[in-house]
Amino acid sequence: MKHAWPLAAVAGALALPSLATARQVALETQLTNYGGDGAYLAIYLTDRAGKFHSTLWVAAPKAKYWRHLSDWYRATGGTVKVDGISGASVGAGKTLKVTVELADALLDAGYQIHIDTAVEKMKDNPSDVVVPLTAAGAGKPAAGRGYVKSFRYTL
Repeated sequence: MKHAWPLAAVAGALALPSLATARQVALETQLTNYGGDGAYLAIYLTDRAGKFHSTLWVAAPKAKYWRHLSDWYRATGGTVKVDGISGASVGAGKTLKVTVELADALLDAGYQIHIDTAVEKMKDNPSDVVVPLTAAGAGKPAAGRGYVKSFRYTL
């Protein structure tokens, strides 16, 4: 028994790296042909309680438009940093494809992917898409309720 503690410590140390592993996740958002200017999008995660966890991607290069991505903007308090996770708006009928790195621990743990969308001089769509982040949902398209025609993620 006196050797049990060191063996337990070694076993725990070997198990820890598996808890911190991450994977590349491809996000594909196809927009409808809504007939307006480019759409702004915020793609983000919420935890099982619906609390903001992190921003995955923002297709809105100018902060002055972020308030139109209202669920995301409110959740972040408008103070989120988007360096390295942002790009240009997305045109009607076009598809945004980005790859992000997500911790394996987020998969099948009650997290949800949200997409807020907005188009200048048109309606804003908070939580246009909301899908659970699960292994079973990977690769399956989900319809949006606004400017998003379809969204899917692949692991």
